[in-house]
Amino acid sequence: MPPLPPHPLPPTALAAAGFVTGLAAEARIAAPLGHARAGGGTGAGAEAVAEAIVREGVSALVSFGLCGGLDPALRPGAIVIAQRVLSDGESFAADAGWSRMLGGTTATLLAAESGVVTSAAAKAALFARTGAAAVDLESGAVARVAARHGLPFAVLRAVCDPAAMTLPRLALDALDADGRIHAGRVAWALLRAPGDLPRLAHLARAAVLARAALRARVAAIRAPA
Repeated sequence: MPPLPPHPLPPTALAAAGFVTGLAAEARIAAPLGHARAGGGTGAGAEAVAEAIVREGVSALVSFGLCGGLDPALRPGAIVIAQRVLSDGESFAADAGWSRMLGGTTATLLAAESGVVTSAAAKAALFARTGAAAVDLESGAVARVAARHGLPFAVLRAVCDPAAMTLPRLALDALDADGRIHAGRVAWALLRAPGDLPRLAHLARAAVLARAALRARVAAIRAPA
């Protein structure tokens, strides 16, 4: 379904919101909207960060950042604001009001997996099994923390790797525990598997589009009515 124009959030809502990301770069994009922190690209990290910012007094949690496409129609940069998150057999409803303020739902379901879905074949299988439009690592953990504390929850993600893209292994090995890309790890991985370079370049171009889409959405959310 086509996205709606974002409804600018009142300053009080922005100041009280917690944005949980996988990568440090995503947290920097989300920072103008509220409390933003990276969990290092794992569900456990996202849960720990979400609990930490709840203790700091946030009144809503948003899972923010990049995601993988499962629906073949979604291209890099497509915004995903899901109505529900499916994680470990549980289904969590996103808060309708927050989803509307972030721009309106663009997908019925997002799958939150415990591990990265790396291959095009695995993405196709997950799409067939769940019907989810996209997949990430953090949204299930953030949704569980929100449910635990009775807080509203929403998802704002942008597709990075589309359904047809298989991720190069080194893209997964390059992150450190703080969700930062470690240049030395990338160089070492390329020395071991130079054939991954074309796929890495393709992924980098897709990531540029996805981050640009997130920046544009953040700017639209913050724009005066």
